[in-house]
Amino acid sequence: MPPLPPPDHDALAAVAAGYGLGLSDAEVDEYAPVVAGLLGSWDAVAQLYEAEAPTPPQRAWQRPEPSENPYNAWYVTTSIAGASDGPLAGRTVAVKDNTAVAGVPMTNGSDTIDGYVPSADATIVRRLLEAGATITGKSVCENLCFSGAGITANTGDVENPWDPSRHAGGSSGGSAALVAGGQVDMATGGDQGGSIRIPASDCGVVGHKPTWGLVPYTGAFPIEATIDHVGPITRTVADAALMLSLIAGSDGQDPRQPTDVAADDYVGALSGGAGGLRVGVLREGFGLAESEPEVDAAVREAITALADAGMEVSEVSVPWHLHGPRIWDVIATEGAASQMIENSGYGLNWKGLYDPAVMEHYGRRWTEDGSRFPATVNLVLLAGKYGLNTTHGRHYAMAQNLAPKLAAAYDAALAEVDLLVLPTLPMRATVRPGRDARPPELLGRALEMLANTCPFDVTGHPVCSVPAPLAGGLPVGMSLVGRQFDDATVLRAAHAYEQAVGGFPSPAPAVAQA
Repeated sequence: MPPLPPPDHDALAAVAAGYGLGLSDAEVDEYAPVVAGLLGSWDAVAQLYEAEAPTPPQRAWQRPEPSENPYNAWYVTTSIAGASDGPLAGRTVAVKDNTAVAGVPMTNGSDTIDGYVPSADATIVRRLLEAGATITGKSVCENLCFSGAGITANTGDVENPWDPSRHAGGSSGGSAALVAGGQVDMATGGDQGGSIRIPASDCGVVGHKPTWGLVPYTGAFPIEATIDHVGPITRTVADAALMLSLIAGSDGQDPRQPTDVAADDYVGALSGGAGGLRVGVLREGFGLAESEPEVDAAVREAITALADAGMEVSEVSVPWHLHGPRIWDVIATEGAASQMIENSGYGLNWKGLYDPAVMEHYGRRWTEDGSRFPATVNLVLLAGKYGLNTTHGRHYAMAQNLAPKLAAAYDAALAEVDLLVLPTLPMRATVRPGRDARPPELLGRALEMLANTCPFDVTGHPVCSVPAPLAGGLPVGMSLVGRQFDDATVLRAAHAYEQAVGGFPSPAPAVAQA
């Protein structure tokens, strides 16, 4: 790494002016040699770090041809074999392209990160390989993962395997499409506003958002540390439980995690069946302004199957559920403007494992050309930065202080029942807008479905989305929500439901593109 160039007079004067320091040109020149001397520590730190920095392994990868890329869901394909034996031996996994696979390009769906190659595997990737998985590629994700519709990636829209005219959901749409279409056995996803559960619902697969902090986020590109999650997307609940058992637990490098958090026996929990489980139907999750009656009806049909399987079903009310999206709006918008944009994704002021290379690469590229951002990130910057400039984080602080009240409202209901159930999304996947669509249409499609997903990113409760009956030939998701760190009960209930309905349907096989 070349030495940090010392600032000239104009550079220091610009910094002083930006902060309104009121320094004269003469005063700037007085500070200059002291600043230059202090910046010598920057070069010393770089030399020390470079001596210890990992070297990326040589791993083969390729950009697939359209005929080899159903649903436009692969960013690159690979064949990285893990351990020769283990619980995932012979199983194929797609890794969402916001998560580092060493030696393989990562873009996070964005031109602002294009050209970056990680030097080390993310913790969850390392754990999957140690369990015997074969990483068969990186799945397309939304541009900087800030969209729920699969329509903003720099490589183009991800098509829904059930109806190519519709979106696959986001931001983990590539992962869900590949799993639904039978291209891989399982995939990783990330979730800040619903990005595991949204595409799982839209594509008719299982998506489990773990309790916040259960699975290490180390090596995945952050949006906002208090809502960052990674977790499994699979065809069956049993596979989700297996995958979670392998990737959960503290890695000592992610401050989102309690130091003593460990994986539970999620696979063993599946044998518990439906007996004795109490399910509360969340009244406020139904009948929203944007709810499709067909979706509510499909989920209520699925709830009948829960009762038929032996679960005790009752209705519960959590009025604060309707406040959740407003709280999320402020945290996700001001928080992302600060962390994801102004502080190069990783932010500052926390102890853990940073990725200096991607911070520099991404920060340099977006500051060189802010027009690379999609409409969704433009919205984050326009609203989030305006809020920060105007009230200096006051609203962010208020939203974070309200988050425990929102969590307590769900916890009060969960003191009376074991699980909450509600539609994952109020609507089915919508038709993809044209790539030339104007911002109002793009933003509408990208963010219209978040009402039942984003509150649980704020509170961190575990949620598993499983397929409800199809509605008009399109998938619908049902969410099961559990107590903090009781992912085992969530998966147990989801598995009992899957067994009761005889498994989940799959779309027709993909047709190769010319």
